[in-house]
Amino acid sequence: MEFKITSKAKTVTTVLMVVGLLASILGIVMNAGDHHLFTRIMANGLVNSFFFFSLGLGALFFLALQYATETGWYASVKRVIEGIAGFLPYGIGFLVLVLGVLSLTHGGHIYTWMDPETVKHDAIIQGKSAYLNLPFFWVRTIAYLATYYLFWTGFRKRSLEEDRVGGTEIHFKNYKRGALFLVFFAVFSSTSSWDWLMSIDVHWFSTLFGWYTFAGMWCSTMVVLVITILYLKKLGYLPKVNDSHIHDIGKWTFATSFLWSYLWFSQFMLIWYANIGEEVAYYMARIENFQILYFSMFVINFAFPMLILMSRDAKRNAGILTLVGLIILAGHWLDVYIMVSAGSLGANAHIGLLELGMVVLMLGLFIRVVLMNLTKAPLTPVNHPFLDESVHHEI
Repeated sequence: MEFKITSKAKTVTTVLMVVGLLASILGIVMNAGDHHLFTRIMANGLVNSFFFFSLGLGALFFLALQYATETGWYASVKRVIEGIAGFLPYGIGFLVLVLGVLSLTHGGHIYTWMDPETVKHDAIIQGKSAYLNLPFFWVRTIAYLATYYLFWTGFRKRSLEEDRVGGTEIHFKNYKRGALFLVFFAVFSSTSSWDWLMSIDVHWFSTLFGWYTFAGMWCSTMVVLVITILYLKKLGYLPKVNDSHIHDIGKWTFATSFLWSYLWFSQFMLIWYANIGEEVAYYMARIENFQILYFSMFVINFAFPMLILMSRDAKRNAGILTLVGLIILAGHWLDVYIMVSAGSLGANAHIGLLELGMVVLMLGLFIRVVLMNLTKAPLTPVNHPFLDESVHHEI
């Protein structure tokens, strides 16, 4: 069944983008005299470009995971996963733009290790300069993004080709490519989070940070996936997707939320218990400047799934899944916001019209791109070898 974007969806996404753009401009005008304004703009650019890029990347990872494990149940929702992953090229573009501007402005007071004057007077940054230097930073960044883009285009091309030719040859190619992607992703997902996020707090490091960032990305992606599927079901699409499919994705949301919570607590508890000055500085900056937001974020991303999504019925209820999913998604955006803003702006960071406008603008664009992607191929793959198993999936 071919998907067509409704006029209401076009209107809503257009309104989101226009309102977001106007709010962003108004926020800039209202803060024209603030000497932290440029840093605020770039920090929010980094927050939103990374967050929405990570949704596309999380979908690509989940797709590769299904290929590598030869999962059967997901075949009926495969095109939805591909639709979300299809935001990846846009996410790459925005991320390169933001990182490029920051590189040209000596870090824009976000990446202090990019500023030669700061490096000259900071022995700790000098000790990390073999890794944290602009040429090597861009070599790594290009390697990450090129790898993700090439795997995405390959998966998409073979998926569409499978609709035409059928058989199992393409399936086994995807199986091998999926396993290979996971090898690259296992390394790149951690090192890229060090480069783009952890290096903001250049004096600090955590061996759990890569896993922590990945868990937030994965959970956010599962929320977007389940909300998109529920939206399509409401419009009468995806007739072969049943309550068991919804239940499975609800379980993924529940499980990844707990994974993120476990890693949040593990990282916090170990550093708090050791009480080493160089390590606790990271948390002090967040607790002192974002105390309510910081701990609210943990409560949102842990308590809501635990209390509401624990039961089987809740994981099959569209209203509950949508409500909890939107709350979790907001909580993970807040997580990325605090990761970036606490290290770059500190006490000068706050959520105002500029911050809300930029995220609403990107949200409208993200939704529109995903919906456009869904129109480019049948929502149900025609010749997937596991389609029959997926259609009869029951738990």
